[in-house]
Amino acid sequence: MLIESFQNDKIKNITKLITDNRFRKKSGVFVVEGQQENERAQKYDFEPVEFFICEKIFKGEIPGIKTHYVNDKVYEKIAYRGSSEGIIGIYKTKEAELTSFKPKENSTIIIVEGVEKPGNLGAILRSCEAFGVDSLIITDTKADFYNPNVIRSSVGCLFGMDVFQAENEEVLNFLKENNFNIYTTIMDESAEDLYKRDFTKRSAVLFGTEHSGLSDFWSGKGKNTLIPMTGSIDSLNLSNAVAITCYEALRQKKN
Repeated sequence: MLIESFQNDKIKNITKLITDNRFRKKSGVFVVEGQQENERAQKYDFEPVEFFICEKIFKGEIPGIKTHYVNDKVYEKIAYRGSSEGIIGIYKTKEAELTSFKPKENSTIIIVEGVEKPGNLGAILRSCEAFGVDSLIITDTKADFYNPNVIRSSVGCLFGMDVFQAENEEVLNFLKENNFNIYTTIMDESAEDLYKRDFTKRSAVLFGTEHSGLSDFWSGKGKNTLIPMTGSIDSLNLSNAVAITCYEALRQKKN
């Protein structure tokens, strides 16, 4: 059966899943658009519920589970990237406890407090995955991991990462119990260059919001660290700062 009406209940439902964070969390499912992103979701064992495909656009292999076909106009309505690739999947969310994470002897983890912008979170995920960071932890979260813009900007990197949400106190206890070097990014006279920090051992780097930085909770909890710069600007976009840090951790381990 071909869905051609915007008033179809399934089309209304998928539109709400895309636009309404609370509805998405309550439903326990999320939306994945694009062939590469759907392939990654299944590769990392996310359970698909159903698919929506526009045969006029889609060039891949039809999934072997419940599939609905839509015309190009309906697809354009439900696709948050326009008419790209012609496939949208609905998947069940996963909830993981921080205690389930078992760090390696040289694990590097990135911790971001209070990240708000889905695009920033997606870019951070992409850098973490690209440079081999073992886990991303979000505290005081204002963004939803399963927001379509997070999945889009991470190019599906979310699915292959150990990603956790936790409160600051829980994260601090976890770091202490597992003997992590804690590097905070609070700008003061005690801060030392990123390149002087040792990432060959268990290390956690903490970042705050671009607007106000790390909260007072983290003051005195770690060694203050900065990225050396020579220009007139004294700060970087959050996702850029994370990317530089992730690369430095990888560089040290390779050397």
